[in-house]
Amino acid sequence: MEREHTKEDMTRAVRQMQDHILANLRGRISADDLARAAGYSAWHAQRIFRELTGQPPFEYIRRLRLSQAALALRDKPARVLDVALDFMFDSHEGFTRSFSKEFGVSPARYRKQPKPVKLFLPYPLPLRQKQNEGENRMNDGTSKTIFVQVIERPARKILLKRAKTAREYFAYCEEVGCDVWGVLTSVKEALYEPVGLWLPAKLRPAGTSEYVQGVELPLDWNGPVPEGYELAEFGPAMMMIFQGEPYDDENFEEAVVAVMKKIDGFDPSLYGFAWAPDAAPRFQLAPEGWRGYIEARPVRPSGNSRIK
Repeated sequence: MEREHTKEDMTRAVRQMQDHILANLRGRISADDLARAAGYSAWHAQRIFRELTGQPPFEYIRRLRLSQAALALRDKPARVLDVALDFMFDSHEGFTRSFSKEFGVSPARYRKQPKPVKLFLPYPLPLRQKQNEGENRMNDGTSKTIFVQVIERPARKILLKRAKTAREYFAYCEEVGCDVWGVLTSVKEALYEPVGLWLPAKLRPAGTSEYVQGVELPLDWNGPVPEGYELAEFGPAMMMIFQGEPYDDENFEEAVVAVMKKIDGFDPSLYGFAWAPDAAPRFQLAPEGWRGYIEARPVRPSGNSRIK
C-alpha cells in the first residue's frame, strides 16, 4: 500500500512525467517509463496524471505528438508517412485518422494548404519551492535590471479572439478558455509569436474586452479566419519594450507582477518619449523564465530627453 502523498508531491511527479514525455516524444514511452519518472506505481502515476492535467497520459502524448506533427507538416518538405513514423504512428492510415479527428483536416491536405488549427500546447505544471527554500529574485522589485528599447512596428493585421469583459489574462481564460494560443501558434505566416494585448478604447467594439490574444500578420494576409476569431488592421506604432531578468518558472506570477510595477513607475521622458496609450495596443509575450517577462507599451517622441 502506498503512503499518502501531498499535493506538492503529486504535482512534482506529474511535472516529471511531463518532462519525460517531452524529452522522448519521438521515441517509445511506456506506462513503466512514466512510473519511473514519477517515482510511483504505474497505476498511481496514471491516476494522478489524469487528476492534475485533465486527461490520461497516453491521450496527452497522442495529442502532443499530433500537434508537433502538424508543425512539421507545415514547416518542412516531409512526406506524410515520414512524419507519421517520426512521431511513433504505425501507419499512414492510422496517422491520417488521428490527425483528421484532431484537426478536422487530413494531413495531406493540411501539408498542401496549412490553415489555423487548434494545436495542443500544454504548459508544464508549476512547481512551488518549499517554504524557506530560496527566495524569488524579483520579489523586492527594487534593484533588478530591466532592459529597455524602442522599436517601430509597421502597419499590420492581427488575427485575434475577443472576450466580453476581460481586462487581464486570467479573466480572459475564464471567458474564452486557455487554448487560444494553440490556434495562433499554428498560423504559418505569423510575423512574430502570439501575444496578449490590451486594446485602447478606439479598437474595442462595444461589448468586447480590453484584453485579447492575437498574432501579427502581414498586411496582405488573406488566409482563412477560424470561427470565433477576427482580423483587425493596426497602423504603424512606436513601442517601448521592457524585458525583466530571467526567473524560475515556478515563480512566474511574482516575477511578472514585479516587472509590471516597475514599468508602471517608469518615466519614458528619460529617453525622449511620452506614453501614447491610445496609439496602439500594449502587449505582452508569453512569460518564459529563461528570457524574463517581456511587455511593450506604445510611446511617441517628446523631444524631452533627460539623458545628457
